[in-house]
Amino acid sequence: MPEPRPDVQTVNPDGEPVASRIAGVNVRTAVTHPDERGEVCEIYNPAWGFHEEPLVYVYQICIRPHRIKGWVVHREQDDRLFVSLGTVKIVLYDDRDGSPTRHLINEVYLGERKRGLITIPKGVFHAIQNVGDTDAVLVNLPTRPYNHAQPDKLRLPLDTDQIPYRFEDRLGW
Repeated sequence: MPEPRPDVQTVNPDGEPVASRIAGVNVRTAVTHPDERGEVCEIYNPAWGFHEEPLVYVYQICIRPHRIKGWVVHREQDDRLFVSLGTVKIVLYDDRDGSPTRHLINEVYLGERKRGLITIPKGVFHAIQNVGDTDAVLVNLPTRPYNHAQPDKLRLPLDTDQIPYRFEDRLGW
């Protein structure tokens, strides 16, 4: 039987990840204001200074339980994803030439208990896994409107050898 291993630190006392973040990736957790009628949660406000590009296009994404969308990368746009319902794991892989965090992988967990907005810079591959048992709902506020004739979306299969990450290897302890 193998020796038990101690856990390694993943967050600081404030709950912030201790791992290095990919350059240009920002995460802003949201504040939800509940009362007896329901709740209000702000998604995006230019006054936050979260991203320098204006708001030009918005759409909603739904991911079924235990399903994965990705790998995808954009060459012309940044994604600004807001996670509203469900629980997702957003996996990022920096494949940008000249990036100080090239080949770094990040995992970011967001959901209805920790809603948040994340910037995914162009050139960073990403995949989103619904790790919950209900539909996950996300809102994307990309920096460019969708071009139906020539989508700025390049894909790789989930099991590609170009990204050193396997979803099936992360099933827990």
